[in-house]
Amino acid sequence: MQVVERWILARLRHRQFFSLAELNRAIADLLPTLNERPFQGRTESRRTLYEAIDRPTLKPLPRDEYEYAEWLRAKPGIDYHIEVDKRFYSVPHALIGQSLEVRATATTVEVMHKGKRVAAHSRHGKKRFVTITDHMPKSHQAHRQWSPKRFLSWAADIGPCTAQVIEHQLTDRPHPEHGYRACLGLLNLSRRYSRPRLEQACARALSIRSATYKSISSILKQGLDQQPLEEERPIQEELPLHANVRGPNYYH
Repeated sequence: MQVVERWILARLRHRQFFSLAELNRAIADLLPTLNERPFQGRTESRRTLYEAIDRPTLKPLPRDEYEYAEWLRAKPGIDYHIEVDKRFYSVPHALIGQSLEVRATATTVEVMHKGKRVAAHSRHGKKRFVTITDHMPKSHQAHRQWSPKRFLSWAADIGPCTAQVIEHQLTDRPHPEHGYRACLGLLNLSRRYSRPRLEQACARALSIRSATYKSISSILKQGLDQQPLEEERPIQEELPLHANVRGPNYYH
């Protein structure tokens, strides 16, 4: 840098430039003279040493520009989807329960299994679930212990409100399997807090139109399921049940 300042920039210090391109052209005109000037006390120049040492070992530049990527590990659940930044991407259903590597760039999500790419998705979009049809099992025989019918039967044994929440989870998505993750989460809540409490929490969640796993888990955690519902009032009755319509009690 010091050599460039002395032999190029210093020679241009009295000139006035009106664009960066004009300045770059002036520097380019002086650069060959600097590179061909012999080193002090030697016969070689920067140009001759470059041709003799550097050029023979240079390799071609990559065809594609460098793309920043983050590497993650993920394990698909019974819905054969992995989660990346709160969105879910499908993988071949045969890989359920396997530990997978995920390469996430600004535009794509690639999934690797034992060094081989098994799935690739566009990273951004409006849908929360991104599913490739070929990833879906034809008969779900490998995981037939879980099905919409079994989830609904299990929920009905707990109570009508739980059954309504489970039905919402299974029907409010492009494919019922997308709701399996939330259904299993609710099943775990029934074991952690008891079945009667889950039924009460589902009742409260339905009353505030927030029949989501996150909402029900929050109700149980705060003990709101053990408070009476007499003062609850359904809100916006003209609207269908939807996860984005919560009501004021959601924020208690």
